[in-house]
Formats: sequence, C-alpha cells, structure tokens
Amino acid sequence: MNRQFFIFLLALFSWAATIAQTEEEKPLRQVLLVLEERYQIRFGFVDENIENIKVEMPSDILTLTEALFFLQTNTSLVYKQLNDRFVVVSKPTLNTVDICGRLLDINTKSPVSGVTILIGTDGVSSNEEGLFQIADVAMGEMVTIRLLGYKSFQFSAEELSVLPCKTIYLRPQEEQLQEVVVRGFITQGIDKKSDGSFLVNTDLLGILPGLVEPDVLQTIQALPGIQSIDETVSNINVRGGANDQNLVLWDGIRMYQSGHFFGLISAFNPYLAKEVTLIKNGTSAFYGDGVSSTIAIKSDDNITGNLSGGVGVNLINGDIYGSIPINEKTSIQISARRSIADMVQTPTYKQYFDRAFRDTDVLTAAGNNVVLNTDEEFSFYDFTGKLLYDISPNHRLRISLLNVVNKVDYVENAEVNGELESRTSGLVQQNQGVGLQYTFDVSQKMQFHFEGFASLYDLQAVNFDVLNEQRLQQENEVLDTGLKFDGRFQVNNILDVRAGYQFYEVGITNLEDVNNPVFRRRIKEVLRSHNAFVEAHYSSSEGRTNAILGIRSNFYQRFGKFIVEPRLSLSHRFTNDFSVQLLGEFKNQAVTQIVDFQNDFLGVENRRWVLADEVDVPIAESRQVSAGFNYQRNGFLISAEAYFKSVDGITTASQGFQNQFQSIRSAGSYDSYGMDFLINNRWSDFNAWVSYSYSKSTYDFPALAPPVFPSNLDITHTINVAASYDWNALKLSAGFNYRTGKPFTIPNPIEPIANDEINYDAPNALRLDDYMRTDISATYTFSFKNGMKLVTGASVWNILDQDNVVNTFYRVNDNNEIEEVVQTALGITPNASLRMFF
Repeated sequence: MNRQFFIFLLALFSWAATIAQTEEEKPLRQVLLVLEERYQIRFGFVDENIENIKVEMPSDILTLTEALFFLQTNTSLVYKQLNDRFVVVSKPTLNTVDICGRLLDINTKSPVSGVTILIGTDGVSSNEEGLFQIADVAMGEMVTIRLLGYKSFQFSAEELSVLPCKTIYLRPQEEQLQEVVVRGFITQGIDKKSDGSFLVNTDLLGILPGLVEPDVLQTIQALPGIQSIDETVSNINVRGGANDQNLVLWDGIRMYQSGHFFGLISAFNPYLAKEVTLIKNGTSAFYGDGVSSTIAIKSDDNITGNLSGGVGVNLINGDIYGSIPINEKTSIQISARRSIADMVQTPTYKQYFDRAFRDTDVLTAAGNNVVLNTDEEFSFYDFTGKLLYDISPNHRLRISLLNVVNKVDYVENAEVNGELESRTSGLVQQNQGVGLQYTFDVSQKMQFHFEGFASLYDLQAVNFDVLNEQRLQQENEVLDTGLKFDGRFQVNNILDVRAGYQFYEVGITNLEDVNNPVFRRRIKEVLRSHNAFVEAHYSSSEGRTNAILGIRSNFYQRFGKFIVEPRLSLSHRFTNDFSVQLLGEFKNQAVTQIVDFQNDFLGVENRRWVLADEVDVPIAESRQVSAGFNYQRNGFLISAEAYFKSVDGITTASQGFQNQFQSIRSAGSYDSYGMDFLINNRWSDFNAWVSYSYSKSTYDFPALAPPVFPSNLDITHTINVAASYDWNALKLSAGFNYRTGKPFTIPNPIEPIANDEINYDAPNALRLDDYMRTDISATYTFSFKNGMKLVTGASVWNILDQDNVVNTFYRVNDNNEIEEVVQTALGITPNASLRMFF
C-alpha cells in the first residue's frame, strides 16, 4: 500500500513539474505581445531571430528597463529602446555588453533624473526613476556619469553589465559648482570656469605630448602663460613670478616641496590626484599667500563601494595605489611610489640624474685630480593615504597624509698624506603633511566646513671635504600649521555668501655648522597671522552673468601689520558661444625663498625658505588685473586674455642673480604685463591647438645701478603647437615648444676682471638662444572581460635632441681666469610605462 502511494505521489509531482515548466516558459513572440500591452510599447524584430526561443514571462512588478534587461539576460538577443514607444530586438554584436544602473541621491536616497551618462561623446539621460540602459557598449569603454552640482563618476562598461542593475549614489558638490565657460580647454579633462580658474580632471585627461603618464604639474604647463624657465616642475613660473610665489596645496596641506629628482617630475601621484585647480588671477578670498598663482590638488573625495586601483612601472619609478571600501560609510585610499634606480639604471634615469646633479658637488668631486673616485646613490619615494568617513548623510570627515622624500648619498675616496680616506656626504629633502577636513550640512542652504593641517618640510645636507678634513652641515626646516573655519549660506537662487576665519603659524629654522674652523649659526623665526574673509557669489537667473566679490583681511601679529585684499571675478556670456571675463586681486605672502649659489646644499638644492622680517625681507604684495574673452562653437575655440601685474617686496636674494648683484641684498619690485592666446580645434577623434604668450617683465631695485632692467624670468614670446589623435584603444600625441631665451649678463668685454672680481656688463642685456623642443607620446589600452585594463605607453621628450641652454653664468677659476658655465636642458629622453588598472 505504501509503495503504491509513493508511486502515485511521484507521478503527481512529475505531472505538476511538467505543467509548471509549460507555464513558466513561453514562446518569445507571445511574451513580447504581453509586454507590448503591459508597457504600451511596440517591438520590432526579424522573425527568424526569435523563432524557437522560449523564456519566462517577466514579473509585472518590473519596470520596462528591468523587464528588457531580464529578457536580454535570458535570451541571446539585444533589446534596444529607441524611444518611449519603440524597442528593437536584434542579435548581439560580438565584444559588447549591455549596461544599466540606478542613480540615487546619497542624502535623500531618491532617484535622480536627467543625469548624463557618457560613452565618448555619445550619451543618454536617466529617467524619472533614476534608471538608464545602454545596449551594445564595447568592452573596455569608460562610462562617465555627470550632473551639474554632483560629483562625477567613471565606471568600466563591465562594471555596469551586471544584474540587478548597479545602484550608484550621487554626492552633491561640497561647493556650489561654478559655471564652466570652456570645456576641453586644449584637451579633454581641462575646463575653464567662469571665475577664471582652470580645472583639470585627471580621470578624463587626454594624452599630452612628451608625457607617458598624467603628471599634474607638467600638465598645467601646457596652459598659456604657464612655463618653467629651467624645464622643471619645482620651478613653475606664472606671469613673471618665481616658483616660491605659487601656493601649492594637497588636500588643503601647504606643500614646500613639489618635485622628485629635485624638480624634474611631480611629487604627487596622478592616480590619486583627481582634481587640480589652477588660479592665475581673481583668486577666491578663501586663499591667502601665492602672489603669482594657486595650485590646489585634491584627491578623490568619494567613498567607493568597490575595490579599485592600479599598479604600474616606468623607466624611472614603480607605484601602486588603491581605493579600498571598509563599509558603506568608510573607505581608504593609499598610494606608494618609489624610484627603481637601485634595481636597474635605465637610460631615462641616467638622463634625469645627469640633469639634476650637473655642476653639483655630487658629479664635480670626481673631477678633482686628488679625489680618486666617487660613488653616488640617489632614490626617491612618496606615500599618500586618506580616510573617508561619512558619519551621517550630513556629516563628513576626511583625513589625509603624505610623505615625499628625495635622498642622495655620495662617497669620496681620496689619498691624504699617503693614506686612503673615505667620507660620505648626503642630502635628504622631504615634506610630510597631515590634514583633517570636517563638513556639516545644516540644510541645503547652509553648510559649515572646518579644516586643520600641519606641514613639515626638512632639507638636510652633510658635505665632507676629504682633503681639508672639513665637514659642513646645513638644514632648512619649515613647520607650517593652520586652522580654518568657514560657512556658506545660500540667500536665494542667485546669491550665496561665504565667510570664515583662518589662523596660520609658520616656523622656519636655518642651520649652518662647520667643524673646521668651528662655526655654528642657527636661526629660528616664527610668524603668526590671523585672517578673516568674506565673499558673495552672484549668478543671474538665466546663468549668463556670474560674479564673485570678496575681501580678505590679514593681520601679522609679529609686526602689528594689517593688510586688506579685495578680490574680483566677473564673467558674462553674451551668447551660448561667446563670453568675457574680468578678474582682479590684491594678494600678499610672508614666506619666500632665497637662492645662495655660493653656500648651498651640495649644489643640488640652492633654495631655502625664509620668513619675512620687514627689514631685509619684506612681505611681498601683489596687484593684478586681467580681461579676456572665450569663443567656442562646434569644437572650435578661441581664447585670449590680457593682464598687468605688479609685485612689491621681492629681494635680490630671492631672484637667483648670478651677476654683479649676486652678493647684494636689496628689496625692490617687478612689473609684468602681456597676453595669453589660444586656438583649439577638435573634430571627430582629432584635436589640435596653438597657444601663444607675450610677456614683458621688468625689475625695479632702487638701490641698484641701474635700478630698472629686464627680469631674470622675462620670456618675451612662447609658442606651443600640439595635436592628439584617439583611435579606439590607441592614443597619439605630438607637440612643438618654442620660447625666446632668458636674459643673462656677460663680463665687460673691455675690462672683464677688476679687483680680482668679474666686472660685469649691463645686467640682463643679452639673451640665451631660443629654446625649442619636440615631444611625442603614445598609449594603447587592452581591456579584459572582468573590467581590468592594461595600458602601455611610450614617450620621447626632445625627440630631435635639441641642445637647449637654460642658464649661463660666469665664475673665476683657480688660475684667476673667467670660466663660462653653461647649463643645458634634457636631451633626447625616452620613457615607457606598463600599468594595470583593476
């Protein structure tokens, strides 16, 4: 009886399963008819493409987008929605995927419609439910998600080709996003904003000539009016200003060291430096210091939900970085980079080493016929880390830290009194920093922000003179700490007001210690400043007029000095294609560098930071005004800007004179005026641009004779011509750089030596030969199904091996003869890279 009952149950279950299967799987044609009625749409297809295909009926709780994605996952066909009424069903194209996603506001968790989802130059928008779907996306394509007022995101197509559709949380910008007047200034990823600043997005950055990877400080030199007179990233000159007149910030931390290889490459890992803001004029009242420019570098501020990162190597260094999720509220970012010279010395490294240490003790010691030999070792590394913690939707905490180090050691072996003597000299340059930022959103109209930072710069050198048994120890240390509190209140849709307070304390120590004869000098100075600022942002209802009017007050406690700085940024768009800008600012700075070619750090780093004392070193104060226009239409761009800048309070010690003024200490000023001009045209996958800068920069030192003469940084004409081409995974770029030579001073041709010293002719009366350089770059991307990418790259700097002289000076040798010293730029320098993104 039991056996019969068991057979009966088995037959019953088999019959039920058969009936269930028949009900679950239906011919695709029948399913499409039901969906047409359900969603009020029409399907278009070729009959043979859907024959003999069966599929389950999608649940009636699914949206149309989700239902189509369900069918696509369970059949071998592609469902492409052309509009609200029509869907095309077709066979899939090889090597493509279909992507979808759901976009929510991170604070309200509500859907965000109208978000632009870009693949190259094509895109769609999210619907009212925050959903989007794109069919037949090539694997390896990068998908950009962008909406004004929100942070932008990028995903690979593979990351968005999963079910259920990926939920993406959009985070509003911490600051109200100013209107962008020019997109793709020179290349993709560089935008010009209505406040006159330039925003570089490293995720979107196109390829530039001579760069195998996106070096952030090399990138901004591609902009008109920005250059490096000695071809380094640690000596960026903006409109006649010296490098120490640039305020460089990393996540709000002031940086006193910006380069590796003593200035030849950027000290900032470009794969964590997501945004770089360059301000030449019209600076926000939130920023102090930097009478020439502000360069604010920001790492990614978004909490990631997925592990991502990369590892790579080029002919100079290797690095690794990653963004690691901890939970929904917390993630960390880390990066580390190190030179590879101790493992392999590539031709690129040898070119960089020779350029960095040429005419220094490191290389010239071996030229002494008494020194038997030398052994040199150089290395650099950097580390950055960031903790991102969303305490709640309205409270956010960010903690950043970094450490940047350059180190060189060299051993001198010499025979002294018949015995072999050996001494090790060395130099270490490093910048450590930590910063904390806390943001509190009281409401959509009110926000408070607090930040604090500490930056420690330390330059130490020990130089042994083996023959004279002398040891010279030098140190330059800067400890900079600061606190800032500010708030923003949106009065209405066209006006918001921001105000705050900032406190700085800077202490600088300079040490010189000699053992034979015994001499020790240690000078430490501290300067504190209190700064209050307020500014109003106005944007007309139609968005054509944008204005920022600010004022910053600075009180230097040590001097009892009060300085007021007005700031102005005004732009107006007459048409969708044409806009004008007017910018102006007053700025000051109390920290500067002096250059000492006679008593420097092994000759490697001859600049040391000092504080203003209002006696020998005054506080530098600048005034600047500029006006320009932008015309952009159908990929064609014309941009021009004229400016005038005057800076008081510079010193001869800060300008690096190598003539009759080298040992004189005097204060003065410089005036600089000129214009920057750009023509950029892009069509299809080709992009080309030409930029031209005219500049005239003149010193005025009343105590010198003559008092007025050309500036050391007076580069009259600068021309850059470049082009790039993107073809699928291949990117190519080439460019030509030209500028007139810098001024220099020669000895008097009639009486070159007087009183055992060089008798110089008129200061800066002659110019070096014109500078010319041609660079090329190429990258190729291999994409994999799991979303990983392998990027290979190659570049050649100065491919024509042009012999460019960047500096010439004179000195008297041991035979009381004048010796000319010629310093040249990098020769032909190849580089290559291999990088994996995951």
